[in-house]
Amino acid sequence: MSEPTRTARRRRPARRGRLARTAATFVALAGLASYVAFHQVTGSKGTPRCSVGTGDNRYEFTPEQASNAATISAVGTSRGLPERAVTIALATALQESALRNIEHGDRDSLGLFQQRPSMGWGTPAQIMDPVYSAGKFYEGLEKVPGYSRLPLTVAAQKVQKSGFPQAYAKHEPDATLLSAALTGRAPAALTCTASDLKGEPGDPSKVRAELVRAFGERAAPTAVTGGSSAGRSAAEPPLLVVPVGAKADSGAGKRRGWELAQWAVARADELRVVEVAYDGRVWRAADASGGWEKSSGSSGSPGDGASSDTAQVRVRLAK
Repeated sequence: MSEPTRTARRRRPARRGRLARTAATFVALAGLASYVAFHQVTGSKGTPRCSVGTGDNRYEFTPEQASNAATISAVGTSRGLPERAVTIALATALQESALRNIEHGDRDSLGLFQQRPSMGWGTPAQIMDPVYSAGKFYEGLEKVPGYSRLPLTVAAQKVQKSGFPQAYAKHEPDATLLSAALTGRAPAALTCTASDLKGEPGDPSKVRAELVRAFGERAAPTAVTGGSSAGRSAAEPPLLVVPVGAKADSGAGKRRGWELAQWAVARADELRVVEVAYDGRVWRAADASGGWEKSSGSSGSPGDGASSDTAQVRVRLAK
């Protein structure tokens, strides 16, 4: 056999190796392009009307995103988990779905956390339930030893097993702002301007059911007045009194109260909440600023009289 022929044969494996590496690189780049395109498509839709933080340290988001973030936070605290766990969950959902409960994704991925039925996360119907999907995420997080001391990307990746684990890091600042407000550590930090709530009235039974699903029975309203139920005047807007719990005047009690109050604001569009009052502050959907004001004590609002009471949150619905 001639020397040129032997040399050519020795080079063939090298060429095949280069071709294989080139093909692998192409596949990886295609996968990355698909991933980026998907997360651009799942970006926030609509006009942001809610915000947390101030100045450059500010995150703006839509009522849909606010509602989902509030649910994720409530499920975490109802499990007795620390604020860090809520921050990790919110950053994960920001990356996976932009805090939108979407019915599509990579392969069979669904919902806020892009969980896959084929990988044992649950049925499609279960995964599309924000309370269930958040619970499953926290269930996985609780199995990660020392998750609260790990970098956020590491903790999230141990649950999600994503192909792009470093992507979670960029959402940590926004998730931190959200978790501070929604766990009640930052009082009156969540502001929202509501859409036009004229027309369909709020349903106290729906609000009660959502409170109990997210926070448990201890968040069930102790009183409901107004509305069109039997024995109530249809002209009076429904008012729900939500208990804060034991030691309401303590630091932990006030944090719990602000958690409930800001949950109600975050879900105002969906649940048709027009006013929330707690600890001397009142939020009104009709207020163009979308912020919390000191209760004046003169307008007959749910914040008047009892607004400085830290034992309860008062939630007024559209009539």
